[in-house]
Amino acid sequence: MKKKLLPAFLSFVFILSLLLAGCSGDSPTGNDTENSDSEQVTINLGYYSGGKSDEKMQELINRFMEQHPNIKITTQSSPYGQFFQKLDTQIAADEAPDVWLSDGVLVMKYAERGAIKDLTEWINRDLNKEDYYGLDSNQDTDGKYWGVPQGIQIGALYYNKELFDKAGVEYPSEDWTWEDLKEAAAKLTLDASDKKPNEDGFNSENIKQFGLTFFSITEGWFSVLKSYGGGILDESLNNSVINSEENKQAFEWMVDGMSKGIITDPADLNSFQSPMAVFPSGSAAMRIGIYARVLAANEAGLNYDVTVLPKGPDGERFSPVITNSWVINNSTSDKKAEAAWEWVKFWATEDEVQKEWAALGEAVPVKKSVAQSDTFLNSTDKPENKQAFLESFDFAGSLDTNAVWSEWVAKFNEHARRAFLEEQPIEEALENADKDVQKILTDFYNE
Repeated sequence: MKKKLLPAFLSFVFILSLLLAGCSGDSPTGNDTENSDSEQVTINLGYYSGGKSDEKMQELINRFMEQHPNIKITTQSSPYGQFFQKLDTQIAADEAPDVWLSDGVLVMKYAERGAIKDLTEWINRDLNKEDYYGLDSNQDTDGKYWGVPQGIQIGALYYNKELFDKAGVEYPSEDWTWEDLKEAAAKLTLDASDKKPNEDGFNSENIKQFGLTFFSITEGWFSVLKSYGGGILDESLNNSVINSEENKQAFEWMVDGMSKGIITDPADLNSFQSPMAVFPSGSAAMRIGIYARVLAANEAGLNYDVTVLPKGPDGERFSPVITNSWVINNSTSDKKAEAAWEWVKFWATEDEVQKEWAALGEAVPVKKSVAQSDTFLNSTDKPENKQAFLESFDFAGSLDTNAVWSEWVAKFNEHARRAFLEEQPIEEALENADKDVQKILTDFYNE
């Protein structure tokens, strides 16, 4: 794997800091690697904040420090967007936290740019890899591990039972294909005059209840492409495979549903407070959604449940998984790195920590024993079928994450939008997307 290194002057500063640290006996590459109880060490921990989880995070940090009196943790946190914007600046200035919580889609960005530590040796030494969901999501094409899961987001099909009952449509089953979904979605779609797509006078330009809503990559087109046998990048994650017959078929399915008013298109989503608000507001009978979407559905008081995502035409099924993870700064000292690893182990191995975090309802627990227990499966009344999230790991995969994931996703979305709105033929949109995404990949990996 090729890494894009920090600017030369930062490398010089880093090397100089090693020499100075060596003089003080705290060299990151020297022999001072012990972290005994008598040695005091302070580490800075970064995480993106959000509501009730902040209080629990601080509670767990305090408990960790009680159990590890030689380790003091200071924290920095801010809302998601601000946190990662600031983090990029900190990494460039060699001022990033010693350990931070990374969005799962960004782990490989930090790994390939040399910002985080290779954790393979420590994971092999201290963790039983079979005990965890999502660990492989942080493994690169060379088999190296770059992070340890903090919480899992995995996709499933959400459905509003009240809307299904009202329309007299049977609930989704695990045998559903995408065509079965579209057929049911048509029966669940209503225009402003309460007409359905098969009725005279139906107005596909004025929909009040959609059969299905989805948007962007994680909760939209990626699962459809993959289950149709298509995708975005090859196994090396360095080359585009967008311009394929499988992707064309998947896009035909999506565009057909959007043109008929059955599935929300990008323009439809503009009339809502956010793309995520369509299902909780009762304006769509189904959605593709990650686990965190249970929070909004429960807050809205919906009568809903979940099941696994449908199969493609050849029986393939795919569920997107995002493994939000703890990563360790590659430029921190050995002493601080080892202290940071103690925190990561505390999070990953302590059942009580996993149970308390699971009780917040924000993510699937990373430890299988906790995820498969009543602590998670019966933590709330809805959704009843939480087992569907766990079953989805059998056919789950990453979102082709790499160092330029954000860049190529944005570019692909531009072309997908044109196809979805029928501003451009599908074939042309895929051909152009393939060229533009490949350019992004080539510019980074071949520079």
